[in-house]
Amino acid sequence: MDDFDPSREAAVARDRDDPLSALRDRFSLPDDEFYMDGNSLGPLSTDAEDTLSRVVDEWRELGIRGWTDTDPDWFNYGEHLGERLAPMLGAEAEEVVVTNSTTVNIHTLIGTFLDELRGEGGPLTVLANDLDFPTDHYAIRAQLRQRGLDPDDHLHLVESRDGQTIEEEDVVAALEEEEIGIVFMPSVLYRSGQLLDIERITEAAHDNGAYAGFDLAHSVGAVDHDLSAHGVDFAVWCTYKYLNAGPGSVGGLYVNERHFGTTPALAGWWGNDKETQFDMSLTYDPAQSAGAWQIGTVHMLSAAPLEGSLDIFDEAGIEAVREKSVALTDALAALVDERLPECEVGTPRDAARRGGHLAIEHPEAYRVSLALKDRGVVVDFRQPNVVRVCPAPLYTSHADVWDVVEILREILDEETYTEYDPRGAGVT
Repeated sequence: MDDFDPSREAAVARDRDDPLSALRDRFSLPDDEFYMDGNSLGPLSTDAEDTLSRVVDEWRELGIRGWTDTDPDWFNYGEHLGERLAPMLGAEAEEVVVTNSTTVNIHTLIGTFLDELRGEGGPLTVLANDLDFPTDHYAIRAQLRQRGLDPDDHLHLVESRDGQTIEEEDVVAALEEEEIGIVFMPSVLYRSGQLLDIERITEAAHDNGAYAGFDLAHSVGAVDHDLSAHGVDFAVWCTYKYLNAGPGSVGGLYVNERHFGTTPALAGWWGNDKETQFDMSLTYDPAQSAGAWQIGTVHMLSAAPLEGSLDIFDEAGIEAVREKSVALTDALAALVDERLPECEVGTPRDAARRGGHLAIEHPEAYRVSLALKDRGVVVDFRQPNVVRVCPAPLYTSHADVWDVVEILREILDEETYTEYDPRGAGVT
């Protein structure tokens, strides 16, 4: 970024050359706000609203016939959406299904592979890290307890050296030094935005006899993946962040085809083979695909918006989305360096180690985040000192990034954040 031009005029010029700029008009974005929180909840698009409205109309007009008489039909909807997501993940269609929630998918997949390890005589241990999103640990520890295992003994953690990032070499070292059955890591750390090397971690896991699984919640829709080529065993994610499918929208999962036929830890009717599902047998007949890890009936009203959102990704192409994401976060980091001496960027500068958001660090990050929100900049705060800023590429411009940094500079120069109370309880 040595030749980076920090002027607003240069930002506007970059927008003129942006092939994705027209997509912004398809999102509901208030004129007086800068929406920089798409890593927590993406905004509504006309496309997502249209497919949700279509399914509501189908329900109204067809009732129960919607399971079979719609296009796409509801009965196979999770598999249909999985097929559409698969190219974004570098996976085969049968390896992806849209179903459950992220936490439920962690439960069923960690449980599944713990059961496989028990049958193989392998170590019933999981390797995670101390910067994980809490729900990952809650689910892992619960699955260990359900198998009579003490989580304090069977959940091993890679410790961060700096409180911001995880070194892949420390993951490799833990695999070589400990008896590990499953490695479960995030693709992107939720606080700092560090992008981990999935290929390297997977290779190290397999070299040491462990399964490799990943939580892709902070990367799907912002980073292009190649799960099957890397040999990843399983992965989970949500669809309400970069995929813009709405609050509480359905989750998704990936299972490598070599594991098809494995019995899921949380078996349910919807994971039965579709050909025999209505035989109503009391013996479970799992689908020979990732669809086997579905549990209950597809949640049509929380899945339908994803269909429309994926239309936008089909037009844009995940490679172009990633390219713009890198350009926006590069620009944001350079502007912070240039104009905000009070702040530090806590996200790796190398684009290959960075997801779609930046962690901007300041000792008064909580109160700064409140001041930003009152000035029309929608961000969030994460302990202890991080303002997360996400210039999501489908609807954020370079000029937006410049303007947000300018507002932040004014807040810091004028110390308007001192007008706010220190952090209390509640959503941040």
